[in-house]
Amino acid sequence: MLSPVSAVRTAVSWMTVLPVGDAGTTPDRAVGGAAMSALPVVGAVLGATAAAAAFLLSSTDAPALLTGVLVVALLAVLTRGMHLDGLADTADGLGCYGPPERVTEVMRSGTVGPFGVATLTLTLGVQAVGFAGLAERSRWYDIVFAVAVARLGAVIGTRRSLKPAHPNGFGALVAGTQYRSIAVWSLVALVATVPLRLGHNGFDGGQMEPAAVVQGVAIVVCVAAFAWLFTRHCARRMGGMTGDVLGATIELGVALAVVGLLL
Repeated sequence: MLSPVSAVRTAVSWMTVLPVGDAGTTPDRAVGGAAMSALPVVGAVLGATAAAAAFLLSSTDAPALLTGVLVVALLAVLTRGMHLDGLADTADGLGCYGPPERVTEVMRSGTVGPFGVATLTLTLGVQAVGFAGLAERSRWYDIVFAVAVARLGAVIGTRRSLKPAHPNGFGALVAGTQYRSIAVWSLVALVATVPLRLGHNGFDGGQMEPAAVVQGVAIVVCVAAFAWLFTRHCARRMGGMTGDVLGATIELGVALAVVGLLL
C-alpha cells in the first residue's frame, strides 16, 4: 500500500506535467486507487498555480478576459490536455445512438466530432469568463477552490458501485476504487468554504460574510451531485467507467464551480 506522500507523488506524476519523478511503483488498481484518493491535492496545487498566474497577469494591462483565457490555457498545459480530450470524447460518445459498444467505438475513434467541439468551446468559454470575473475582483482563493473542488467529482466518479468499462486503460486502474476518501474529501471541501468569506473582503480583517460560506457549501453540494449523476449516466451508456468520463467530470466541475462563485 502506498504511503500518503507516495500517493500524492503518483497522482501528480500521472495527472500533471510537473517534474516530480516516478514514485517507483508498478501501475495497478491498488496504486490507481491511492492516486485517485490524492487527486484533490493535485487540484489544490493546480489551483494555486492558476491563482498565482491570474494575480501576476492582473498587475499588467492585460484585459480581464485575456487573463481568464491564459489561465485556462495554463491549466490545459499543466494537465497535458488529458481532461479536455476526455471531455471531447465523452461528449461525442454521449451524442451518438446505440449500445455501449457503439459509444466506445465513437470515443476511441481518435477524432473530435461536432458534439465534442461544441462542448469544448462552451465549457472552456465558461471557464475563461469565470476565471476572468474572479481575477477582476481579486478573488484568488476562489480560483484555487474552483479547481480543487472539481477534482472531488473525479473521486466520486471512481466510487465502488461503478466498475470499469474496459479491462485495460486508465479506467481499469481507478474505477471502483474509492469509498472512504469520498466522505473525507467532501468534508474537507465543506471546510474549505470558510475562507471564501474572507476572500470577499480581501483578507483585510473586515466584516465577515457568512453568506459566502453558504454559497460555497451549495457549490460543493452541486458539484458532488452533478458528478454522481453524470458519472452514473455515463457508466450506464458506456457499460462502465472510463478515464475520459473522469476528465469530463473535472472540466465540467470547474465550469460549474466558477459559475456558482460568481452568482
